[in-house]
Amino acid sequence: MANFQKCTIVSPSNETEVQWVLFQVIKCKAAIVWEAGKPFSLEEVEVSPPKEHEIRVKIIATGVCRTDDHATSPSFKEGLFPVILGHEGAGIVESIGPGVTRFKPGDKVIPLYLPQCGQCKFCLSPKTNLCERISKAKTPISDQDLMLDGTSRFMCKGKQIYHFMGTSTFSEYTVVVESSLAKIDPAAPLDKVCLTGCGFSTGYGAAINTAKVEPGSTCAVFGLGGVGLSAIMGCKAAGASRIFGIDINKSKFALAKELGATDCLSPEDFKNPIQEVIAEMTDGGVDFAIECIGNIKVMKAALCCTTVGWGTCVIVGVAVGEEGFVVSPLDLIMGRKINATFFGGWKGVDSVPNLVLDYMAGKFSLDALVSYTLPFDKINEAFDLMRQGKSNRTVLVY
Repeated sequence: MANFQKCTIVSPSNETEVQWVLFQVIKCKAAIVWEAGKPFSLEEVEVSPPKEHEIRVKIIATGVCRTDDHATSPSFKEGLFPVILGHEGAGIVESIGPGVTRFKPGDKVIPLYLPQCGQCKFCLSPKTNLCERISKAKTPISDQDLMLDGTSRFMCKGKQIYHFMGTSTFSEYTVVVESSLAKIDPAAPLDKVCLTGCGFSTGYGAAINTAKVEPGSTCAVFGLGGVGLSAIMGCKAAGASRIFGIDINKSKFALAKELGATDCLSPEDFKNPIQEVIAEMTDGGVDFAIECIGNIKVMKAALCCTTVGWGTCVIVGVAVGEEGFVVSPLDLIMGRKINATFFGGWKGVDSVPNLVLDYMAGKFSLDALVSYTLPFDKINEAFDLMRQGKSNRTVLVY
C-alpha cells in the first residue's frame, strides 16, 4: 500500500517547490489491547502515512503510566477497543504531512496528550493550559481516539485500531497532529526525557504551577510513585521547608527522601487517620497537599490535612469508576481550597522543550525516577511491576 501526497521540498536550486512525494504504509510492532481487562498483545500493525498537519514519529522510548492501566479497565466506560495505548513517549520524526511547518524528518520530539493549537481562546489565555481540541471531552483521557478527520492511522489483521490520547506510543511508529508534538533538544536522551510527556511534568507542575508552593511552606504528597516523587521535587524546587511523603509502601521512602522529602509516613503505622497525624505534626495542617494516587478516600485525607485559613489541596490522580467525594462547605468557608491539575498546568508545545533543557542542565533528576528499562516486548511485565508497587517508572525501549 502506498499513496502520493503533496509535499513542500527544497529543490537543488535552493528554491521551495511543491512535488508529489511517495508516502508508504509502515509495518511495525505494537502492543494492542483487544478487549477491556485483557493483557497487551504484541502484533504487527500497519501505520498509514501522515495526512494534512500530521506527523509520523518513530518512537524510541516510552514510559508505563497508571493511566494506561486505567484505560484497560472495564470500569473505564469511555474506552474504545481494540486500541494502542501509551502516552509518555519520545521519538524522532519520520515523515511529515502537507502543511506541517514546525517539524522536519530527524527532529527529536515528545508527543503530547494535551495539545496546544496556539489559536483557540484557551491556548491564548495564561489562565489555563487546556486547548479547545479537548475542552469538551468527557474525561481527560477520552475523545482523542481517532485523528481529526475521524479515521485511524492504524490497522491490524484488517481491523481499524483506535488511537489513545492522540499519542499511542505503544507502537514503534505513531501518527500525531502537529499541535500534539513538542520539538526538543537534539542531544536529549530519549529514554529519560520521555517522562516529560506525562509523569514528571504532571507531578512537578502540580507543585510549581497549580499549588504554587511557596518558600518556607509545608507540603504533603500522597503517593510516592513517579508522579508523587516528581511532585516532591517540585515542592523542593519551590523552596518548601518541610515535605511529607505518604505511602503504604515503605520501600518508596528512601528515594523520596533523596529527592527532597523531609518526613515519610505510612498510614498503616498510626491508629488515627493520617490527616490527623499530619495536622498534629504541623500545628494544624500543611500549607499545601498534593494527591497523586487517584483514590477518593486519599483525596479527602489530602484536603483535610491542610490548614484552615489558606490550605490548598491539589488533585492529580484520576479515580476511574468512582463518582467523587463530598467536600464540606465549612472546609471552604474556613479557607481551605481544592484544585486539580491536568499535565501539571504546562502548555506542552511551549514548556516541554524547556523542561528537557532544565533536565539536561541538572536542575532535576529524571534518571532517579526510572526503576527499570526493558525491551518493548516486556510490556506486560512492566505493567505487572507497576501494579505490584515495584516500579516508580518503567521505560520501554524499541
